[in-house]
Amino acid sequence: MIDPILQTLEADPGVLVCIVGQTASGKTEIATRVAERVGGEIVTADSVQIYEEFDVGSGKPTAEELARAPHHLVSTLDPMSPCDASRFTRLADAVIADVRARGKIPIVCGGTFLWVKALVAGLAPAPPADEAVRARHREMVDREGRNALHAALAKIDPESAARLHPNDVVRVSRALEVFETGGTKMSELHASHAFGSARHRAKLFAVRREPEELRARIERRVDAFLAAGWIDEVRGLLARGRADARAMGSVGYKEVAACVRGELPAPELGEAIGRATRVFARRQKTWLGHEPVAWLTPEP
Repeated sequence: MIDPILQTLEADPGVLVCIVGQTASGKTEIATRVAERVGGEIVTADSVQIYEEFDVGSGKPTAEELARAPHHLVSTLDPMSPCDASRFTRLADAVIADVRARGKIPIVCGGTFLWVKALVAGLAPAPPADEAVRARHREMVDREGRNALHAALAKIDPESAARLHPNDVVRVSRALEVFETGGTKMSELHASHAFGSARHRAKLFAVRREPEELRARIERRVDAFLAAGWIDEVRGLLARGRADARAMGSVGYKEVAACVRGELPAPELGEAIGRATRVFARRQKTWLGHEPVAWLTPEP
């Protein structure tokens, strides 16, 4: 399955290989195998793995995977430290430059696609943040709920609304903010800023998993994380004041936190996480369908 990646690097060692794909599709294992073969080091593009303390439920590389290949930008930031695509790009650029300076091959691996796209092609130009607008959006959420904010976005930018989940308040608010302050739809900005590899010459690879196979892999992943102490991890995070950490709102952590707070019955937790993860995986598949991805066929 990794032969197309190896052939790409053999033909052009300067290309930046990016291994993306749906959650639970096997990205880390593939990146690790490639790194072993080419003397590579992995640059992780994951908006939860980048934080300390969020270990069990983020799917961080195992001790065995870390021993097989270096992984950068894992457990790099304090849980309360903000990180967006722009900051990730700065961090990743520094790592990539260092890896290449040491004669090694950087391999980007992760499922936070906006970060990968920002790293490779740069960020679409958009109006600066407007705290007054964001405060008004927060008030709407407090008063009317997250669905109301999402409905407001759907009225002016249905494409962005279809891409974003109502629970993703930060990005829903940002899409609304872009239109309200600049008069341009976020979807139009994204469409005009195609994946042109302006910052790095890059090649994207992803594993193609059939829906039922991916569903089974997600179920096994959820069961393994829960067995490894995910609930205790989240209980500890909440006790240490991490309730407002951005990673706590990610898929899985949000459901476990609800269970710890008594808002979700423990017997329903596994299915709730699995359901949320499948929804997330479908959104990832939609994104992949619009990008120049080379698909890898799993080995039998």
